[in-house]
Amino acid sequence: MQLKLKKVVNDPRIVEFIKQSDKVLEVEGYTEHGLRHIGLVATRARYIARKVGLTKREQELAAIAGYTHDIGNFLGRTQHHYWSALLFSQLYLEKYNHHEIIAIMQAIANHDKDEMKLSSALSAVVVIADKSDVNRERVLVKGIKNVQQDIHDRVNYATTESKLVVSTKKKEIKLALKIDSEFVPIMEYFEIFTDRMSYCRKAAAFLGFKFALEINKVKLL
Repeated sequence: MQLKLKKVVNDPRIVEFIKQSDKVLEVEGYTEHGLRHIGLVATRARYIARKVGLTKREQELAAIAGYTHDIGNFLGRTQHHYWSALLFSQLYLEKYNHHEIIAIMQAIANHDKDEMKLSSALSAVVVIADKSDVNRERVLVKGIKNVQQDIHDRVNYATTESKLVVSTKKKEIKLALKIDSEFVPIMEYFEIFTDRMSYCRKAAAFLGFKFALEINKVKLL
């Protein structure tokens, strides 16, 4: 039996995992990892998978992995990629196609573990879809003074536009950001997101593409 994204989105257990994870991360002061984030990651994962030439079924698996990659955050942030993969397996491994569920588990586990070697296109796709989400809407604290206290919040709040574009002609995956440089220096972006962009480059290379970063219409990577 094949698992579909619609089934996952409407699964009350998944809904509760996300709800509880959202509460925990807000208390701990992290940026938003809830429905907006996972919805965007699922959409971007499907888009990237399609553009790099994966099959329709692989595109669906990428979207499922993108939607569920953060469900284990309520059990602990440090190892959340493992918790998420294990929770996913408990829900679906016995009931659905084993090969597909294990592939999704691997992609979930890989998304936040840059020392792991990528071994599947599905994993690479989810890495880029997740790490490319830089957006003002991810800031949970209220008030400019509170935003300014945390560099992660400052950088996300300063990002007023974020687009991911895959060019099959150029063999390039580009993250184009518009950042309010009066609110935060561009260098602060690199201070926080250098590791993320490095992982995106590694993932893009696995797919046979280059990864490019453009900020305020200036290509930096």
